[in-house]
Amino acid sequence: MEFTMTTITRLMLALSLVFAGALAAPAQDYQTEMVPPDATAEMPGQTLEDILARQEGLTGHGREPRDFEAAVDNAASGPLGTLGGISDSVMWDGLRFGTAPDMRVSAGGDVAKVIMQDGGMWWWDFRAGQLATWGGYWLLAVIGLIAVFYFVKGRIKISGGLSGREILRFDWVERFGHWLIASSFLILGVTGLLQLYARKLLMTPPDTPGDLGNVLARQDGFSAATVLGYTKWIHNNISWAFMIGIVMIFVLWIAHNIPNKTDLKWLAKGGGFIGNTHPPAKKFNAGQKLIFWSVILLGGSISVSGLSLLFPYQLPMFEPTFAKLNDFGIPELLGRAQPFPGELTPQEEMQYAQLWHSIVSFVLLGIVIAHIYIGSIGMQGAWAAMGRGRVDYNWAKDHHSLWVEEVEARQEGKAGRPKAATPAE
Repeated sequence: MEFTMTTITRLMLALSLVFAGALAAPAQDYQTEMVPPDATAEMPGQTLEDILARQEGLTGHGREPRDFEAAVDNAASGPLGTLGGISDSVMWDGLRFGTAPDMRVSAGGDVAKVIMQDGGMWWWDFRAGQLATWGGYWLLAVIGLIAVFYFVKGRIKISGGLSGREILRFDWVERFGHWLIASSFLILGVTGLLQLYARKLLMTPPDTPGDLGNVLARQDGFSAATVLGYTKWIHNNISWAFMIGIVMIFVLWIAHNIPNKTDLKWLAKGGGFIGNTHPPAKKFNAGQKLIFWSVILLGGSISVSGLSLLFPYQLPMFEPTFAKLNDFGIPELLGRAQPFPGELTPQEEMQYAQLWHSIVSFVLLGIVIAHIYIGSIGMQGAWAAMGRGRVDYNWAKDHHSLWVEEVEARQEGKAGRPKAATPAE
């Protein structure tokens, strides 16, 4: 009988199948003998209640962690040795709720000990839900109010028209400080909004027809994650220019932004919008002072929370703040049954700091949008103040009449000042 290669191959395959079946039966018997039938029931593993809680988003919120020590004891007596038979769900519970004392890290100190922390879910839900929703509504409301104001009031014109005569409003140092903080804040605003909203635009399911992310994904080399990575890098590094700008304008303009009685008159007339007469003002009117202090206070708060995000292990922000609030009894005044958290992990510090950073940034961004409108298309002649540093004389008389009088008085004083007498020999 002749054996061809095909026949030999078929015989080898058949023998392999028979041999594999012979090995499978003893292996199954071994498993049955070594693992007790009720071992799985004894281990505090995943239950039906756990599955239902996870489906309802309740995992880690309102249920107690399972007994990790009991799971370790059961696993150690099994065929796989110490910790070898512990179920994944129990192990992750131990990490998640901090009930796994026998799990250690080899490097990184106390920081690396936090492998999982359950508190991140409330932060994620708030950030992706209420923060993104109400922050977007706030910006849309500001833009909508500006549009309504423009169509009702129109552009604010210079009452006497352009005079052709100019007066120095801001020198180059003042303009540099203004544009440093303005340009850096706009870049920070755009990159911050991308970090919050771009995932919804660029990382949606691939089957969504006409989705922006799919359009961009078809371009060679495009990656939404890469784009967001670059925006985060830009955001972190441009922040230093923003902080330097805050310090500059504070030093340059603090003396001109102290509130005084003229501000009350300016506010009483709505800055000239009531009665169409411009109230007198010095170098900065009450509206500009509100912008100044908004940038200083809100921008300073944004900077502090940003530093806490950049250095969460060295510059915790909320744990000492919560401690002070608890000492002053603020939780009771707010009707809270429990005090504010007394101890926060670095991860929890970053969660609180990121939310505060975003909320305050949304508020300041809305104020800045209104400021940009007034300083550009909303008011005739306003752009020249920061564009060239010199403004039309009639514009200055309209909006800052007291300041114009001070400038003219100084100029007259210099012109009429006698020369200093030389000392007698």
